Amino acid sequence: MSSDSQAVIEAQAVTKVFRDFWRRPKVRAVDGVSFEVRRGEVFGLLGPNGSGKSTTLKMILGLLHPTHGQLMVLGQSPREVQTKARLGYLPEESYLYPYLTPDETLDFYGRLFGLSAPERKQRTVQLLEMLGLQHARRRTVGEFSKGMARRIGLAQALINDPDLIVLDEPTSGLDPLGCRQVKDLIVALARRGKTILVSSHQLADVEDVCERIAILYNGRIQAMGSIPSLLEDMHQCRVTFPDLPAEKMQRLLAALRGVLGTEPGVEHPRRDLEQFFLDVVEQAQRGGDESSGAAPTQGVADYLKSESAK
Repeated sequence: MSSDSQAVIEAQAVTKVFRDFWRRPKVRAVDGVSFEVRRGEVFGLLGPNGSGKSTTLKMILGLLHPTHGQLMVLGQSPREVQTKARLGYLPEESYLYPYLTPDETLDFYGRLFGLSAPERKQRTVQLLEMLGLQHARRRTVGEFSKGMARRIGLAQALINDPDLIVLDEPTSGLDPLGCRQVKDLIVALARRGKTILVSSHQLADVEDVCERIAILYNGRIQAMGSIPSLLEDMHQCRVTFPDLPAEKMQRLLAALRGVLGTEPGVEHPRRDLEQFFLDVVEQAQRGGDESSGAAPTQGVADYLKSESAK
């Protein structure tokens, strides 16, 4: 793999071997993995349990060191403090202090990154508004539903305005409305120049937001590429028509049978369940029904600028 100035993550033949007490090889969790994630890209890392995803994420975050191979994050070793300061991480489970409010939680994480008091306050206000939690800013996090706590976890991952955002199961615990909002936010952040690495078992969510994916199994990459190139079936075509009277439809089908020499399949296109659900909720919201949970998101926080704007 050639070095690319636009590559935020570069993995070259990365291998991780866990050893037992006597330093004997025990498990080869990651085996010769090579891939790159480009600046401003949403990249999906997929695989069943035990495939090496979590180990790969921990190496990218600098929590584990590769046994063999080379791994560069933002042009440096992921173990460098300067690299970690430019990362945002949402773990699979959000571990939050239950007796802190959202304001106090984000202020705490802002202090860890050395942000000034005015900057912490400004970013907290923007993040809570962005994630629809401004009305709950003075409630303790321990009172929150899992979905609301997940939004706070996402806010803490963004408090330092990171260049690389690593999201492990970002829609876990969210209702369909929250899932849609988080997916829209991921896309919006990528448009602003953020690089986002997503690991999830929710394959429909990955398909909605990722440009490219890699599928791991037994520590090795089994497939990698853009979503369209991997999923398109080049041996079939689908053509849609407006609703036709029965007579015209029969004539059309007869013509197609003559050309194809076989019976064409006919079905009405369907909306997916997610879109139907969102339409129903939107109608209820327009009717004035209020929710005690998270409010609709409000765009992207102003301070989360693109690389060119920094």
